[in-house]
Amino acid sequence: MNKDVTLVILAGGMGSRFGGLKQIAPMGPNGEFIIDYSIYDAIKAGFNKVVFLIRKENFEIFKETIGSRVEPHIRVEYAFQEFDAVPCAVNIPSERVKPLGTAHAILCVKNFVHEPFAIINADDFYGRDAFVKAYNYLNTVDVNSNDYGMIGYRVGNTLTENGSVKRGVCQVQDNGYLVNITESKVEKVNDVITASPLDGRKEFVVKSTDPVSMNFLLFTPTIFKYLEEEFADFLRNKNTDLLTSEYLIPDVLQKLIDEREATARVIETEANWYGVTYKEDTPVVRKAIANFVKDNVYSNELWKN
Repeated sequence: MNKDVTLVILAGGMGSRFGGLKQIAPMGPNGEFIIDYSIYDAIKAGFNKVVFLIRKENFEIFKETIGSRVEPHIRVEYAFQEFDAVPCAVNIPSERVKPLGTAHAILCVKNFVHEPFAIINADDFYGRDAFVKAYNYLNTVDVNSNDYGMIGYRVGNTLTENGSVKRGVCQVQDNGYLVNITESKVEKVNDVITASPLDGRKEFVVKSTDPVSMNFLLFTPTIFKYLEEEFADFLRNKNTDLLTSEYLIPDVLQKLIDEREATARVIETEANWYGVTYKEDTPVVRKAIANFVKDNVYSNELWKN
């Protein structure tokens, strides 16, 4: 029996490298955004609610553009990633502009999500196969389970020719469960893919088929309890710089795995990732979508029916 499954789209970032609100850059033949295709694929897979996590000042433009298009097709809610969503004893410096990180973003949707859910980035094109596999997992997991999941992409399917990208390089057990994630800068040069860990550890070579995380993560509402507890520790940590530090979901997930509080299944997909890490990526994404339309994967007018 199908049950409620929600898609949470993290769209609170500023898009600094792209140079603006890349989440709403037109990519499809009729001005569709990458988010349009993610939501369309999610609906096809079985998701029946989407929650946009955005900055409050961007609400009107999201509502008038993507919101107005998808609301006839799926239940839509909006949550805001704001600095006031922190413990009252902690004051975030007024000079800070950048959001507090992906783990804080997920915590901000706590009051909107009471069922198994997936999270994705707003500016990544994940491919329908990934949504189908995500839904199939979330439709079977118990709402009180601590057995989470992750869509694992082949690293060779997630690169851009325009520079390095950040990827979570995954070590996976033979039974398919995640052991650890090494957040890294990944780049292909002369047919060699090299990962440079962001924590300063020595770089290493990865095979094109090695799995990486693209922040397509699968949770139940039990994650919120952990996020609240860990967030308080993060804010009180003497090494946390409230001007620049970020509270990141891969770090929380890694800690839960290490302490055996939770597990994460790596669900592999052969889908190709497309994204706009750099402005120069835009023509590549538009061409890929045009080819999908040509092959009848998507209609030329995505939301016409």
